[in-house]
Amino acid sequence: MSGSNRGGRRGADGARAGRRRTGATDGQPWTAGERRLPLRTVLLVLLLVPSVALVSLWGLATYELGDEYRVQAAQHDLKTTVGPRNAALFNALERERRLTQEVLAAPEASRTDLVRQRTVTDRALRAFEPLASADTGDGQQGLAEAISRTVRVAGRLAQERRAVDAGTADEERAFTYYTEAIAAGTEVFAAISRGANGEVTGLSQVLFDLNGAVDMIYREDALLARGWPSGRLSDEDYDLITDAVGTQEYLLASRVAPNLNAEESRLYTAMIKSEEWQARVALEERLQSADGEGITLSRARAEQWRTAADASVARLEALIGVHSQVSDAAGAAAVRELEVYLYSAAALGLFAVVLVVLMTWRLTTLLRRRVLAVHSQAQDLEQRLPRVVTRLEQGEDVDVDAEVPEVSPAPDEFGELSRALNLASRTAVHTAVRQAEQHRGFERLLQRIARRTQLLIGLQLKKLDELERRHEDPQLLEGLFDLDHLTARLRRYEENLVILAGGQPRRRWRRPVPLLDVLRAAQGEVQDYRRVEIDVEGRPWISERAVGPLIHILAELMENATAFSKPPAPVEIKAAPVSRGVVVEIEDRGLGMEAQQYEAANALMQAPPQMDVMTRADDVRLGLYVVARLSKSLGLQVELRPSAFGGTRVIVLVPQDLVAERPRAVPDAADSPSPDGAGAAPPPPRRPAGPRPADEDHPADGPDDLPVRSRGRAMADVTAPAPVPARPDPRTGPAPLPRRTRQASLVDELRAPAPQDAPASQGPSSAPARSGATIGAFQRQSRKHRAAGARPSAPGTDQPEPPTTEDRG
Repeated sequence: MSGSNRGGRRGADGARAGRRRTGATDGQPWTAGERRLPLRTVLLVLLLVPSVALVSLWGLATYELGDEYRVQAAQHDLKTTVGPRNAALFNALERERRLTQEVLAAPEASRTDLVRQRTVTDRALRAFEPLASADTGDGQQGLAEAISRTVRVAGRLAQERRAVDAGTADEERAFTYYTEAIAAGTEVFAAISRGANGEVTGLSQVLFDLNGAVDMIYREDALLARGWPSGRLSDEDYDLITDAVGTQEYLLASRVAPNLNAEESRLYTAMIKSEEWQARVALEERLQSADGEGITLSRARAEQWRTAADASVARLEALIGVHSQVSDAAGAAAVRELEVYLYSAAALGLFAVVLVVLMTWRLTTLLRRRVLAVHSQAQDLEQRLPRVVTRLEQGEDVDVDAEVPEVSPAPDEFGELSRALNLASRTAVHTAVRQAEQHRGFERLLQRIARRTQLLIGLQLKKLDELERRHEDPQLLEGLFDLDHLTARLRRYEENLVILAGGQPRRRWRRPVPLLDVLRAAQGEVQDYRRVEIDVEGRPWISERAVGPLIHILAELMENATAFSKPPAPVEIKAAPVSRGVVVEIEDRGLGMEAQQYEAANALMQAPPQMDVMTRADDVRLGLYVVARLSKSLGLQVELRPSAFGGTRVIVLVPQDLVAERPRAVPDAADSPSPDGAGAAPPPPRRPAGPRPADEDHPADGPDDLPVRSRGRAMADVTAPAPVPARPDPRTGPAPLPRRTRQASLVDELRAPAPQDAPASQGPSSAPARSGATIGAFQRQSRKHRAAGARPSAPGTDQPEPPTTEDRG
């Protein structure tokens, strides 16, 4: 399809791009950086953004509530699990400390109570140790460290017991160790009291203070236990007892009593008013009033203290038990309340999300239906326009009314949009049809002008051929040969116009032609033909239907090779049969191309585009477009590669179906004249003998002095006499150019009698008529023999000097 049909596609694309560039509001054009979202996207955004935002908020709130519920539930479980076990271990260590102090103060006393208490302590320790591996990730802050420290300190209990039994541990050491272990248990109580719920944390703090008061009473008891046997207290023990009494009174009066409920307050009041509690308080006051001097710890007082202390601790533990139940119940209630709140908030939030999504979806559905109608029309246009453009490229006629009928949209904003879209569609299709018709007309006009010019060029070639045969003046013949060569090139340029306009060259051949003649004919259409060197291996023949296009392709490639390489660098043409046909290699020594340019050129050869001649008028690669089109139509494979000389190497593969058998009527290479001039019969008296097309009376155009070699032909022996121009007449001087032999092509019956003054020895074999190719071949052979030290092949013949670089350029 011709390049002008691409105008239809450009028209459709231009209309489509115009629709994209024209603003839908206020008639303002869109800028390059301004972004327009499709209406469908806008509707989806209106639907999704509020829904996603609401779902995100609902999810975040639900997650926060769920996380809080998980933390409080975990803390409540840990409190109910760790608290009783820690309390059991705490009380066991308190009693064992007192009994250990009694044994160390009076070694002769019985150890039965101590052994029994150690068993209770071991049981409590075994129940507490698994807590070290419990999951406390969501538990109270510092609980894991407090449990680990308690287990670690309690791990030394067996060692300290052995030291006590062996008598290597004194009272101070034992008191310090047990106090450290009890302090670790106190840290566990402190960690449990720190929770996420404020109410539960307040109740737990009261529980922690109650355990602190119990610890102070037990500490007094332990210090007094090692003073009863001696009957006196040391200053250090007295100070410790005084501190314990003060701390106990502060905790109970200032921190516990104000935070108790009614039931707990009743128990607390009954406890502090009991006889045992009052007796213990009286003993403590007596110790404080003595100020550490003159205090006698008698056996009677020891028994009173023992009774009062045990009763006081029992009442405190009872109060701790009641308060623990209150605290656990408050924690469980808080967890349940939070759970109900979590599920309620999640359900209400989900209901709100669903309601908002449904309402938004309902509101956008009405707009979406109208959008889909316009979108369907746009899709129909998107699918129809490419089909119309494709049909136009294939040369079909398109009816605008049949392809894009007029519509009657609704009288609203979407109707106006639909009407504008229909108008744009009809305008685009009408523009594409009109441009396609214009380009078709232009192509037909261009082909018609080129055909007429070709007819004139053909007549001019015939006239030049007649003049060349009629005149014998060497200077006039030289001018005619140059004019003939320029006319042949002009004919190829006119054929380029025909090919680019979608036509095909009209030169046809009725019989197969040797590849060597095809190469010489292509060489004859090149401006700088003297630089082209041809080397053909064997004698392959080309099918008659491929001769004309192949000559054109090779001439274009040779022209490119000579144009893009600096004279006098040769352009080497090598041809040889291969398994898949015949390969012709054209190699120059120019500047070559970049790798990207080679890739682009090879891609062009593989898939030539539908080119618009008007848009490619300034492209210097028009010859490559011609080669691509002709090779595509014939099935030739053309590939460009870098040359070893720095230039470009073009490989043309002629397929086997375009290679013909040699006709039987054609003589063998040994009987035919050599292109180098080494044969019996002279070549034609003008341009190199190329294949004669069926629509011409003359061979292909080109000068005769073409440097051509053929491996398939036997090269002339250097010692054999080569045909040379006639000897110069001594009266007229040497002839500058060879002369024709009249009637040499006629049979004997048609020849006129020779003039009487003609030399008898002069015949066709010694005629002075020699083509430029014969003279050029003779010059090359002469230079070759002179360079080798041999004598010229025709002694006595005065040959001209070889051409210089400027002459070959």
